[in-house]
Amino acid sequence: MSDIIFRTGEATVLAAEGQTTDAMPEVLIGSISGPVGQAFASMLGQTVGHTRMFVVRDLNQLVRPAAIMTTKATIQTEAYVNLLGGIVQGATGDAIVDCVIEGTIPKDVVDEICIIVTIWLDPRCAEDANLDKADLYRTNYEATKLAISRAMKGEPSIDELIKNRKTIKHYALDGVVNY
Repeated sequence: MSDIIFRTGEATVLAAEGQTTDAMPEVLIGSISGPVGQAFASMLGQTVGHTRMFVVRDLNQLVRPAAIMTTKATIQTEAYVNLLGGIVQGATGDAIVDCVIEGTIPKDVVDEICIIVTIWLDPRCAEDANLDKADLYRTNYEATKLAISRAMKGEPSIDELIKNRKTIKHYALDGVVNY
């Protein structure tokens, strides 16, 4: 039985210049018989504007460990759905399988754990005639691998957070608060 009960991770990988392909996945990894498994099963229904889908690499290629993904932004167009269920889903699936190949996720627990991934896909991507689909793949692949790695390693540690408390602040607070 896996001792992976409840692990969280996130990452941000920025887009190439002029693109809106930033990726910011958040992952929750845990035992199928624990709280993560319960949340996973509860997500199998749909919510308007926030489609939930299994992570597949391609047709008939459901990843292991089983993973489900949903969006942070509200889905409003078919073009958005196509990007989410195509390039982003493929990149996410490839990242999960590569995490198993590289040992970040132990191969012997893939049938005992599951992953929930929340995806940031900028709504402007669907309307961008100059969208770099390779960059969309790259950012989502890299960010998913990094988020999973951080979840499995418990990063950042509380000691790191305490150490950088006064030197790192949320980018949106620049000029807003001085502390």
